[in-house]
Amino acid sequence: MESALSFLADRPRRLLVLPALFDEANKLRRQTAEVMHRLDLSGIDSVLPDLPGCNESLQPLEQQTLEHWCESAITAMEHFRPTHVLAIRGGALLDTGNLPGWRFAPVNGRSVLRSMLRARTIAAKESGREETLEALQATARRHGIELAGWRMGAEFFRELEQASPPEVTRLTDLGLADTGGSGLWLRAEPDQDRAQADALAAIIAIGMRPA
Repeated sequence: MESALSFLADRPRRLLVLPALFDEANKLRRQTAEVMHRLDLSGIDSVLPDLPGCNESLQPLEQQTLEHWCESAITAMEHFRPTHVLAIRGGALLDTGNLPGWRFAPVNGRSVLRSMLRARTIAAKESGREETLEALQATARRHGIELAGWRMGAEFFRELEQASPPEVTRLTDLGLADTGGSGLWLRAEPDQDRAQADALAAIIAIGMRPA
């Protein structure tokens, strides 16, 4: 963990946000910040750390592994000492320690990869080249691959193919049925949904109220 977006005022309630992964992280970053801002207005601290190899991180993405990202999530917990966690989309694949909290629209690693692989095959076709999902996957497992501008190593790709959010009872899974709106990760460009951000922030704020 090298840098983070934070709303910190040394308040007793603090949320650690584990972001969506890769291209979805870009599409959802503005929406995630909107949720954090609403929590700040509700008197709740929040922090969104950069994963190694992403955003302002100086570490090469192609040297990362899922295990390293899980270790980084634990390091962030030890550093920021949150009381709760929110994992968004592929962020649900990361280790959340023993914290209570929520997972918003969690997905497995294969789904994360599939959307980027499909985007690459479409881009190749538009450029007059033919790439198949099967051939790309075979290459990625042996040599790594670049997808949507993200260069990942072969080990990382293989780990993601097999990764699923762990079955835990301390985390509550939330979906679009709980917040309303549509999946912003499906849009072509980063966007926000204020009503959805209001709903998600409200669920979290109510859940973080002292007993």
